[in-house]
Amino acid sequence: MPPEAHAPDTAVPASEPAPDDLDYRHRGARLHVSEHQRGADATAVGRLAVQLPGALVSLALVGSIALGMLGNVVGTLAVLAWVASGLLVFHRPTELAFARYVLKLRLPTQQERARLEPIWHEVTARAGIEPGTYELMVENSDELNAVAVAGHVVGVTTYSLDKIPSSNLAAVLAHELGHHTGGHAWAGLLGYWYSLPGRIAWAVTRGLARFAIAVAGVFSMAATGFLILFMALAAVAAFLAAWYIAVPLVLAPYLLAYAGRRGELRADQQAAELGFARQLAEVLYHFQTEEDTAKAALAARGEQLKEPGTLDRLLSSHPDHHTRLDALQPYLGLHR
Repeated sequence: MPPEAHAPDTAVPASEPAPDDLDYRHRGARLHVSEHQRGADATAVGRLAVQLPGALVSLALVGSIALGMLGNVVGTLAVLAWVASGLLVFHRPTELAFARYVLKLRLPTQQERARLEPIWHEVTARAGIEPGTYELMVENSDELNAVAVAGHVVGVTTYSLDKIPSSNLAAVLAHELGHHTGGHAWAGLLGYWYSLPGRIAWAVTRGLARFAIAVAGVFSMAATGFLILFMALAAVAAFLAAWYIAVPLVLAPYLLAYAGRRGELRADQQAAELGFARQLAEVLYHFQTEEDTAKAALAARGEQLKEPGTLDRLLSSHPDHHTRLDALQPYLGLHR
């Protein structure tokens, strides 16, 4: 779901419990048992393919540093250890530590688990997934949101858990389950991890370049201009010498954003196929209403909400609400 990332009637006053309106028709039973509890659809494969050039650059950097500092034998072992470290994406204790300390998720309280687990069991029963395949966690937040993390974690905010009807919460969870069964979560984290050294090196290079330009500016404008020209020529030379790596790296942010948007629509589709199209539409209407309310409030003050430009839309990992609602239209007449 948007964090980044639904109907105005979904929230209820804090003094009232969220209505439990979910049809638990599959309680204790399954529609089927899915052959693949986790997989890799075209979106996941695409994300990995897009990040391959960055991973190769990272491998070259890690290899150069490790072999240069540690020697051939120890350096090679260090490189192999870094390559193998990607398997931690599927190591549940590591995932839980990542979710807890990096994403600030926590295990549900007994009361939260009592509400969350029956809904989750209904969602997984409809999907044919063993509910224990994934770990449920909670984020202390007053936003309506949920997240699929790494290979096994599904996080949900306290607002979503406490304030929206069970059927809407089930739709949100079904959406996140779609990210997991499609492999979007683990593919995204794996690609991020293996491209991280390259991104760090690029950030350091940009920082050093800015520092050098600032130092040159202290002496003279001519020195600054010469340095900028030298850097530009060096960048062009590097681009031409390794265009087959440079071009994919330049395009990667746009392609990853496109894959993210396709992944959101695919997760919406899975939620709809499990019978939660109407409930998911209500959640999306809630977000759309919040956005429209914010625009109206600004208009009343004579201001205008800045709309995202073309570049912002191309770099967005989520489709706009209208696009998602349009994609749900074929499912809104279906009932299960």
